[in-house]
Amino acid sequence: MKRIIYCLLLLAGSLFFFSCKMQQDRKEPAPGIFTGKEGEIKLVVLDPGHFHASLLQKFPQKQVNDTVFVYAPGGSELDQYLASIEGYNSRSENPTAWIGIVYSGKDYLEKMIKERRGNVVILAGNNLKKTDYIYQSINAGYDVLSDKPMAINSENFRLLESAYDSARTRNVYLYDVMTERYDILNTLTRELVNNVELFGELQEGTPESPSVKMESVHHYYKEVSGSVLVRPAWFYDVEQQGEAIVDVATHMVDLINWQCFPDEVIDYRQDVKLLSASHWPTTLTLDQFYRSTGLDAFPNFLGKYLNRSLLEVYGNGKFNYQVKGKNIEVCALWNYEAPKGGGDTYSAVIKGTKATIEIVQNQEEKYVKQLYVEKEPSVTSEEFDRSIAGTVKQLQRSYPYISAKRVSDSRYRIEVPVESRKGHEDYFGYVAQKFFGYLVNRDMPEWEISNTIAKYYITTQSLEMARNR
Repeated sequence: MKRIIYCLLLLAGSLFFFSCKMQQDRKEPAPGIFTGKEGEIKLVVLDPGHFHASLLQKFPQKQVNDTVFVYAPGGSELDQYLASIEGYNSRSENPTAWIGIVYSGKDYLEKMIKERRGNVVILAGNNLKKTDYIYQSINAGYDVLSDKPMAINSENFRLLESAYDSARTRNVYLYDVMTERYDILNTLTRELVNNVELFGELQEGTPESPSVKMESVHHYYKEVSGSVLVRPAWFYDVEQQGEAIVDVATHMVDLINWQCFPDEVIDYRQDVKLLSASHWPTTLTLDQFYRSTGLDAFPNFLGKYLNRSLLEVYGNGKFNYQVKGKNIEVCALWNYEAPKGGGDTYSAVIKGTKATIEIVQNQEEKYVKQLYVEKEPSVTSEEFDRSIAGTVKQLQRSYPYISAKRVSDSRYRIEVPVESRKGHEDYFGYVAQKFFGYLVNRDMPEWEISNTIAKYYITTQSLEMARNR
């Protein structure tokens, strides 16, 4: 009799176990498991000190939940972020419907980790704090979408490597907001550079005459979305914001990896060689500082950068390096204000064995970026014309609005109508969509990770080299 009772209890226990298992299988996916369904991505915005934090919410996406959890110290930066979000919610055309649940206090980071609300952390703010935010968010099990730069010095770089190791262990993703990939001219450059018939192979170049040269010019005083951009005072502290070599240059190094070594894994330990680096300051008067920040005095923490009442900001830098034997030069500059009719500018030259791809943005071009292809002397005009015609025809399948216009015997301009070009603020939505796709499909390629690590090795070690000169 006891044996019968024991068997019945065992059977009941088994039925209970399988019943619980079936109910568990019917439950919603566990946190961090994404299926692509509407509203499953719940954003956590951590210490939003840069306007890029709000730009990631400028356009609604069905996969993103309207409720957003914000953790930050109180102050003007948080107020500015919340005002931007309110502006998106109240606009007449394509308004958003964000509901912000805000916690502000000195223990905001500890509170975010303890409460574990949401599943994707958004980072855009003080760059000195950012790497630690990344590391702690990853260790707490969050996926992280971070504005650049993710590291601004050697110590940050080592912590960033550890964050990527931790992300692998926890099966979460860390992704860099590389908006410039979505500029149509940069996208077309990638296509052209990897068209062997037209471009050939990337030249090796020399340190004195690199095969790849990129330059970007930014401005401290500017307008964004029709309003003067108010920068926090710490933006002028290179120990918090980062020098140009580790900030703006991040985009250019990323483009070089993405355009010239597409889908290739770059291991900084064996594929990268640093050659030289230099940096120099931009000077600001107190009046210029006031126009940019709204502050009528330099804060004490900027005192170490003052020279005869002028603020010296190391906003300029240039460095040379090699990737897989190819010589590269990157230059990042910060001026105070753009010339009339101008704005931030970007230029690039990529030399192939058959043609050179060039992006030009200057006064002669009325500060509109233009894309050119120029043949190498060894290529005949007939061969070049044929390659251009074939390449453009092929590209028109994906970009039907483009064409090619001859501007000299050896040079064509790839015509991209201005009305067909998206604006910088649109790119943030594209980056988010790409990242969310990785979250659902779990298919972030290895090169995205290795090349991001290589990128920050190049920038942070070039800064060390410039400072040690």
